[in-house]
Amino acid sequence: MANFVTSHHNPAMIAAIVAVLSLLVLIQNADAYEFKVGGSGEWSLSASYNQWAEKNRFQVGDTLLFKYDDDKDSVLEVSKEDYDNCNTGNPIAKHDDGHTVIKLDRSGPHYFISGVADHCKNNEKLLVVVMADRTHKSPPESPPSPAPSGEESPSPPADEKPPSSSPSDASSVVMSLLCFIGAIACFLS
Repeated sequence: MANFVTSHHNPAMIAAIVAVLSLLVLIQNADAYEFKVGGSGEWSLSASYNQWAEKNRFQVGDTLLFKYDDDKDSVLEVSKEDYDNCNTGNPIAKHDDGHTVIKLDRSGPHYFISGVADHCKNNEKLLVVVMADRTHKSPPESPPSPAPSGEESPSPPADEKPPSSSPSDASSVVMSLLCFIGAIACFLS
């Protein structure tokens, strides 16, 4: 019986298993897609970006590629209000490198406008709606118990966010690297 147990602890076999698991973790987001904004990636006055966006399905992890002349334009990520009013003065993020790749890191609406207010007013703006991330389902929460008669149920705080059930990309990469290093260490020992 002792030989059976020890024969399954072959370092090469352990290293191979850990390496395969590491690769699986590394490629977990391999299904992400890079969208060229407007179909060509060109960020200019010539395209109807929202019509293009309505024809696509965006998911968490996908990226948007904006190509433009960095001397003449930029891409601003903005709030809904700033999107509606073409307000360039208070962006969430500003990109002005001429070749901007933006990762869609959450579900819901994402608002982008040109950094040139006149361009935005001439429809150089984009609304992308990212579908809900259904890859990491968490168990459904049970509804709160009703309050005893005559009492009001407490409402949850408005600023409280539910805990995230999925690991971040950074932690996945770190874990993958640690597994890979562990596999190499097992193989070399």
